[in-house]
Amino acid sequence: MAAALGTRGATRRLLAALRGWSPGLAAMSADAHLLTAEERNQVILNLKAAGWSKLTDRDAIYKEFSFKNFNQAFGFMSRVALQAEKMNHHPEWFNAYNKVQITLTSHDCGQLTKRDVKLAEFIEKAAASM
Repeated sequence: MAAALGTRGATRRLLAALRGWSPGLAAMSADAHLLTAEERNQVILNLKAAGWSKLTDRDAIYKEFSFKNFNQAFGFMSRVALQAEKMNHHPEWFNAYNKVQITLTSHDCGQLTKRDVKLAEFIEKAAASM
């Protein structure tokens, strides 16, 4: 009985969340994160100074991080994953032993946004603390 009530409660919450969602609202949310030309130029300079590079084949930034060992690399990835989930903004990444390669872009608008900058800043702090 308790399991059935829990399922019903979860279903009600899901339906309530879906009623409040609309594609138009999602599009407005993405647009609110776009960078102005001036912001974009400054952000690219700051990110390059921190070791990020601008990809030439698409509007994205990339950086490779090296750690002492796999455990440290995986710990870093776990910290970034928790933040990315909070932001609902997920990196493209690859891990091999102590190396982590990260690419950031906003897929919903096909370009760099303030969300990418915010996540890159978090990633830099997380890497520095390892």
